[in-house]
Formats: sequence, C-alpha cells, structure tokens
Amino acid sequence: MATYDFIFSSLGLEEWCSEGQSDAPMSMAALLQKTKGTTGEPESLWDTPFPSMDALNESCAAFPQSRDLTKGLEEGFLSIKDNLSVVLDPLTQPLSWALDGTLYGMLNTPWWIVIPLLLAVVFFVTKSWKLVGFVAGSLFLLAFIDYYRYAMETLSIIFVCALICVLFGVPIGIAMSRSNMMQRLTVPVLDMLQTLPPFVYLIPLIFLFSVTESKLYGIAIILYAIVPVIRLTNLGIRLVDKDVIEAADAFGMTSQQKLFKVQIPLALPNIMAGVNQTIMMSLAMVVIASLVSAPGLGVLVLQGIRNLELGVGLVAGLGIVILAVILDRVTKASLARINASQKQ
Repeated sequence: MATYDFIFSSLGLEEWCSEGQSDAPMSMAALLQKTKGTTGEPESLWDTPFPSMDALNESCAAFPQSRDLTKGLEEGFLSIKDNLSVVLDPLTQPLSWALDGTLYGMLNTPWWIVIPLLLAVVFFVTKSWKLVGFVAGSLFLLAFIDYYRYAMETLSIIFVCALICVLFGVPIGIAMSRSNMMQRLTVPVLDMLQTLPPFVYLIPLIFLFSVTESKLYGIAIILYAIVPVIRLTNLGIRLVDKDVIEAADAFGMTSQQKLFKVQIPLALPNIMAGVNQTIMMSLAMVVIASLVSAPGLGVLVLQGIRNLELGVGLVAGLGIVILAVILDRVTKASLARINASQKQ
C-alpha cells in the first residue's frame, strides 16, 4: 500500500489505475527503493513525501511519472526537429559563412599585419597611445607564449557575434522604446534569455545543428549576449529629456528625424554601455561554447580540465582575462570619448 492510495480510492479511480502502466524508465529513487527492498511508504507523518508525480505514480500506475514528462518533451522536440532544420538552416547559414570567413582571414593573415591593424583600430576608437601600448604589450605577451592563434580565434568569434548582436539588438531596442506593447512582449523573452543557464542554450542547438557547423556555437553566443544591448538601447532612448523632444517637435522634425538626430545621439552613451556588456558576455560564452567545437582559448581551458593539466588551464584562463581587459578598456575608452564630445 502506497502513501496516496486514498486519493484515487476516494475518487473511484482504482480501475483506471490498475489498467495503466508507465513505460518511462524507472526513477533513481524507485530503483534505490527496489534495491533496498523498501516500499517507499512513510513510517510516520514526518516522513510523508510531497504528492509529486512519482509519489502519486506509486499509488496509481496510470498516473504519469516525471520521466514521462521529460520523455514527452524530448519526443515532441525531435518530432519537429526536421521541419525546424529546413527553416533554420538557410536562415543561419550566413552566420557560419561569416564565422568561418573571419576565422580564415584572421588566421591566414601574417601577424605583422593583424597586430598593427588591431592597434590602428584601437587608436581610432580611443585616441589613446597609452591604451594602444597596453594592447600591444598584451598581444605580444600572448604571442610570445604561443597563444596567438587561440587568442585570434577567440577575437574573431567575438567580433562576428558582437557585431550581429549590435545589428539586431539596436533596432529591437529602438522598436521597444517606440512602442509600449512591443516592450511588454519583449521583456519576458529578454528575462528568459538573461536567466537561462549558459549550458542550456547548447542543448536544443546540438539537436538542430551539426557539431561541426560554426553556427551552432554562434547562435548560442548571440542569444546569450544580445540582451544587454537591447535593454540599454531601449532605456537610453526612453531616458532622453522630454524637453528636448518637445523642442524637436517645435522645430517640426519628423519622427525619423527625431530618432536619428536627437534620440540616438543622446542615447549613445547607454547604447555603448550595452555594447560593452554584450562584448563581455560574448567572451564568457565563447569559453563555454568550446564544449561544442568553438575554437579559441576556451579549448585550452577545456583541455586543462579534461586532462588535469593545471598549467594549461591557468595560462589559458590568464589569456582570457587579458582579452577581457583589452575589450573592456577599449570599449570604455570609446564611451568616454563619446561622453566628452557630447559635453563640449
């Protein structure tokens, strides 16, 4: 006799319960009880289990177990997998081309071209020779310890994914700022993307795409990192002073003119802060995405964990820290320039 037999007896469901039998795998708790020869019935009120699916299944074999729920979800996903792939493969293929092309170009261009080019970009956006010197020293350090190739792979992936996040995230943020309905519909999705554990992003993508395809880890990185730029773009435009908007209206500006000549320039510091956070989150996800064939420094971190190679893991982690500091300092310096130019 199980704990909750009285529920099904009082409802007159004994016949239904006797007919049903779940075909789901036996739960670990039930397996342990069977091994120990226990029935699972509590010895006292203190030991009464919560009326969960598995506990109710012990009293009624027709009642589904929690394993039935997860098995049904998996079978439902697999049943639509092929149809999803037919739609998603053509849409996401350009992402694979962008990632593969950027990786090929970065890795097959000589270092004496790539590094000066990166330093030129740093100087263009920051106008700081001090920061250029810091970035140069950091890159030469990574190259000196033979981590140049891994660092360039990581930077290539971040460049492509962060760029796509900005290209899609800023328009979505603008649309949210111009429509309260759009904001109400989008915020729950952003909340879900922001709170979902990073590893969970990889689970459905592994079933949809081949592990050898770059878009597998590219989509995971984009979904994980796009949230800050959307939120801060929306916030920045909504925080534009109402008096400024009224002045623009008084000058007879159209809605589009107000957006591009007033709202976006004034919201640019917030937008750049969102870009900074998106880049940082892209770097974090690149390391996790090494589990699904993403190249870069994350591969060395994973190697250090799998093979218990302490030195490899620590040095690769140091390389990731160096890249994080470089990206953070460069984006913050460019944000400081924007703020200074707006105050002048």
